Amino acid sequence: MAIMEMDAAMLQKAFLSGANSIERKKEYINQLNVFPVPDGDTGTNMTLTIMSAAKEVSAIEQPTMATLSKAISSGSLRGARGNSGVILSQLFRGFCKEIVNKEVLTTEDLTVCFEQAVATAYKAVMKPKEGTILTVASGMAEKAKEIYRKVKDIEEFGRIIIEYGNEVLQYTPELLPVLKEAGVVDSGGQGLMEVMQGVYQSLIGKEVEIPVIPAEPAGKFDFTVEDDPDAEITFGYCTEFIILLEQEYTEDNEAELKEYLSSIGDSLVVVSDDDIVKVHVHTNHPGLAFEKGLTYGSLTRMKIDNMREEHQEKLAKAAELSNAAGPAESAVPLRQTACKDYGFISVTIGEGINEIFEGLGVDYLIEGGQTMNPSTEDMLNAIEQVPAKTIFILPNNKNIILAAQQAQSLVEDKEIIVIPSKTVPQGITAIIAFDPSQTAEDNKTGMTKAMSYVKTGQVTYAVRDTSVDGKTIAAGDIMGLADDGIKAVGQDVHMTTLELIADLVDEDSELICLYYGDDVQEDDANAILDTLEQTYPDCDVELHYGGQPIYYYVISVE
Repeated sequence: MAIMEMDAAMLQKAFLSGANSIERKKEYINQLNVFPVPDGDTGTNMTLTIMSAAKEVSAIEQPTMATLSKAISSGSLRGARGNSGVILSQLFRGFCKEIVNKEVLTTEDLTVCFEQAVATAYKAVMKPKEGTILTVASGMAEKAKEIYRKVKDIEEFGRIIIEYGNEVLQYTPELLPVLKEAGVVDSGGQGLMEVMQGVYQSLIGKEVEIPVIPAEPAGKFDFTVEDDPDAEITFGYCTEFIILLEQEYTEDNEAELKEYLSSIGDSLVVVSDDDIVKVHVHTNHPGLAFEKGLTYGSLTRMKIDNMREEHQEKLAKAAELSNAAGPAESAVPLRQTACKDYGFISVTIGEGINEIFEGLGVDYLIEGGQTMNPSTEDMLNAIEQVPAKTIFILPNNKNIILAAQQAQSLVEDKEIIVIPSKTVPQGITAIIAFDPSQTAEDNKTGMTKAMSYVKTGQVTYAVRDTSVDGKTIAAGDIMGLADDGIKAVGQDVHMTTLELIADLVDEDSELICLYYGDDVQEDDANAILDTLEQTYPDCDVELHYGGQPIYYYVISVE
């Protein structure tokens, strides 16, 4: 039977089906990333973005276009992670602008929605690149404009648009040579098509449901932890998640997982049942707990609660009750008001890097990096916590800059300046260049300029066979990545690191800094330090413990 109009109830089902569809395919999308590094996160970022909106959408009992518009736009905007997630949220935002005052949607209405979605997303990206999710979205909008006068059945309309979207997706390697060399289509575009496919499945009465997680046996996954409200909180974040195991998980694996989590927190509970593992830990580094979990499989039901903030709220409520009964001796403020001119927020990737940023005066650190990009909501929460009139944000990852800029656009009571640092070394150099005697705008210029003198290198391992930057890479190979691509490939961390640094250093280089990761022994790092001091006598060479996961070394050359 033809569908001539889509009402709010139908749209609600379609959106949730689209969200569930990409949830099912997120790992496949992750594997489409061009570089075979163990941090392919496009599928994860897009899934977390849309699921943030889906949570709000599913809570609406009697949906209207207005309530759906608000839930989809706000939920995806605040939950957006990574470039792909931010672009997806902007597509939703543009779409929702056009539905807010509608009762039902026709193919003509949907065409206008698609066009507004694409316009909003392109506007949000400073330098739009073709061969990406933007190209796929634009292609579908153009097809909608071409057919809406003839095709009034929404089901048929959707089928034609999705078929064309898939054609555009298959063409993306022709627009981006790096995709063609790697033999993959654009991962963001693939993610968008998974959402659209889920929407279409709903239209034909086959909504995509969330995969069923096995029921938790009574008592086996009880995460009740004694909570003394007067106790000192050593580890501030209550972190929970489920690992969907993708490899053999032995008693030794469980012991290793428990040992690692115990090293970064307390109140640990790790319980396994068949093909899932449920984790609860109190830690100051939730990102590290997630990253460790990812070594065993994919994650779901991730949850982080700020226990210090909850503790303060309890105290405040207690104070309010006390005030209602009579005068209190003192009040406990929830949060400081803005009391200084400048503040700093930095995304960070490891214990040692944390200490470096803290030593440089950063007010708030966001655990993040490659495998778990912070969301716009994470940025907004950090901004709220920093008592300053002007706040500089250092994303320190090219995939986090858009989320920071999106948070910037949502804040009205403070001046937010995003320094577009793409790597941790750039972020460190930027904050060192800060001059409190200068204006905010002058500092933005100076900090950005200082970053331009920094070359960054990273050493990690390949997770699959591929061909990138003219190099044939096998799974397990060690790779040396520079700002402009892969510069070294080998089987040995030590030699590959030295080869990468040789590519980075030139006659103008004065300083080489190495930040060694969580998987590197200090003696091995010192051996590289000794070699560098002998090889580059005209350069100052520094070695620091970074503690970052995944990357054996992060390197800075200035």
